[in-house]
Amino acid sequence: MAKVCVLHGHPHGDAGHLCAALGKAYVDGAREAGHEVEQIRLAELTFDLLSNPDDFSAPPPEPILSEREKIAACDHLLVVFPLWLGSAPARLRGFFEQAARANFFLADGDAEHAPGGKMKGKSARLVVTMGMPGLVYKTWFGAHSLKGIEKGVFGMAGFKPVEHTIFGMVEGDDDARRRKWLDEMFALGARAK
Repeated sequence: MAKVCVLHGHPHGDAGHLCAALGKAYVDGAREAGHEVEQIRLAELTFDLLSNPDDFSAPPPEPILSEREKIAACDHLLVVFPLWLGSAPARLRGFFEQAARANFFLADGDAEHAPGGKMKGKSARLVVTMGMPGLVYKTWFGAHSLKGIEKGVFGMAGFKPVEHTIFGMVEGDDDARRRKWLDEMFALGARAK
């Protein structure tokens, strides 16, 4: 059985939005399969955005310090978030910045070696919801913001594999499509993927 951490990356805490339902379906599937699950709820955390690069060398304040330990302890990290203005919400990116402080994701490099990822042995999946068709996001826009997190944050940190699931055209009343998405997330949770 795996240790799973689910980061609910929607900055709004309303349990009625699709991101919350997708995260819950994943958690339910993981728990039913016997996996150990921890959760981080971005909407419940209070923290400042970084403005001084010198702050990266110091550990983050609470509650980030405690919450990032859930990431350190997991085998698999799932992050669910909406696409806002072509990217992850600013608070989610701010959380990653705060969590990365004091070499949490990367060990120091030197003149001959690049910084090393400290999350080796962990896998990750990013689940992003959006109003546009997912195929348009991937082909026309190149899924640039998703790739930035996959490679620029998780890839460098050593997560492998880093996979993603894109749910496009999420606005509307298509109950059958929503049920299909929830079933997909439940199945991913059961496999801790």
